[in-house]
Amino acid sequence: MPKLPWPQSWPLPAILAWALAWGVFKGLLGQGVAAAYAMGLACALSVGLSVWGSTWWRRCLIAAGFPLSLLLTLPTLGLAVLPAWAWLVPLALLALVYPLNAWRDAPLFPTPSDALAELPQYALLPVGARVLDAGCGLGHGLQALHGAYPHARLYGLEWSWPLRWICALRCPWAQIRRGDIWAADWSVYDMVYLFQRPESMPRAWDKAARELQPGAWLVSLEFEVPQHTASAHYRSHGGKMVWLYQTPLALS
Repeated sequence: MPKLPWPQSWPLPAILAWALAWGVFKGLLGQGVAAAYAMGLACALSVGLSVWGSTWWRRCLIAAGFPLSLLLTLPTLGLAVLPAWAWLVPLALLALVYPLNAWRDAPLFPTPSDALAELPQYALLPVGARVLDAGCGLGHGLQALHGAYPHARLYGLEWSWPLRWICALRCPWAQIRRGDIWAADWSVYDMVYLFQRPESMPRAWDKAARELQPGAWLVSLEFEVPQHTASAHYRSHGGKMVWLYQTPLALS
């Protein structure tokens, strides 16, 4: 499956997403589709395109832009009779893609395709090693891991079921399941890869120290574990840091 388009220069992603949502909305109205249904489909598109945002607040702006702009223009569109429940549609769609209990983790940080290309130089894995992308999102991390370790068995965990479904389509060679990365058992993996946020790293360290087998690896893109020395680290071609921690890890 081809990679999703990924506009880089802000606010181009937001402008494109809002324009596409409005185009779908107006087009459906022109075809005689009921306003509530047209709004629901346009909101679904807006939320789906929120993956273009490079940060959490940008994704929220992309997802909320169309419904908010529609709300402001209802009188001029003659659609003030939209049922009240219709405004729950964008909120429900946002909750499906970004479940509330997963907001404490990184919502959706895509791994650059070449960020992990040098990883085997620092962490050599045997053929058939089990590698987990904890919080696999749309599968960018799994694709980067597949390029680095083509003979490994790759696994993905994602709490959002729409993202899990898309990831499974994009990465048919990996085993993807819906689950909580913090409740899952990491002991069966030779490497656990994360692209989370700084606040998540102490928790990841504690879990890895408890569960990973001796010799296994915890790998983090961009964010190191504070007050702990990495086994190795390097700067990827795209400029992001990759931090590697090999067990046994000392509990702090």
